[in-house]
Amino acid sequence: MVFDFIAVRFLDIIDILLVAFLLYELYSLLRGTAAINIFIGIVAILIIWRLVSALEMELLSKILGGFISVGFIALIVVFQPEIRRFLLFLGTPNALNRIRDNLFFWRFNITNAPKLKVEHVVKACQSLSNKDMGALIVLAKKNELNSFVETGTKLEANISSALLENIFFKNSPLHDGAVIIQKNKIRAARCVLPITRNRNFPAIYGLRHRAAVGISEQTDAIAIAVSEETGKISYAKGGSLHPHLTATQLKKVLSEEFKG
Repeated sequence: MVFDFIAVRFLDIIDILLVAFLLYELYSLLRGTAAINIFIGIVAILIIWRLVSALEMELLSKILGGFISVGFIALIVVFQPEIRRFLLFLGTPNALNRIRDNLFFWRFNITNAPKLKVEHVVKACQSLSNKDMGALIVLAKKNELNSFVETGTKLEANISSALLENIFFKNSPLHDGAVIIQKNKIRAARCVLPITRNRNFPAIYGLRHRAAVGISEQTDAIAIAVSEETGKISYAKGGSLHPHLTATQLKKVLSEEFKG
């Protein structure tokens, strides 16, 4: 196949399809983890590097080329859990079947996620606040938080205020840790979250609030914390804590964040 400005061989088409397939598999592997942001950043740097090389911008091309050559060593450390999962996947008996299905029938989910039923979350938080019962609820958005779901007890239950209250009841075996909610499903309870490393974080807040800020620093999730000591409701977004909300204010915030 020959065009006026470039010659394209059949092997070139195969090469492009294989690269596209590998990128899709990498995206599927990293989707739902914080590593997806790093992956997108790497792809962006590679595209910029190729662009400046084509434009013969020698200085910038050498800088980006040196960064990429050294960066691959660091990537092995950063993506160690994902690389391990990928190698384990290749060793499973159904790996070839899955690759075959994906190669010929790529499926992209373009449907909109159902609008979050914020009233259940708000009602549960208000009830827990009135009873001075602590809670940590994480509402997933684009990042599916799969790596954090795996640290807890999977539930995959329909969201309801009664179930949330029962989970955070003091004598419940699931009350210690965070609940992760996605697409109106309580995916897991007793999940372990990262703690913020912000040294300027106010000392008056405990681990529950630090974890809420920590997960919002690494992902696009909204984290709600109910203080066990004061019953105050707070939420974290983008690494910032917004304390002392009323139920009405919380409902307004969540309705804006999850418009659907």
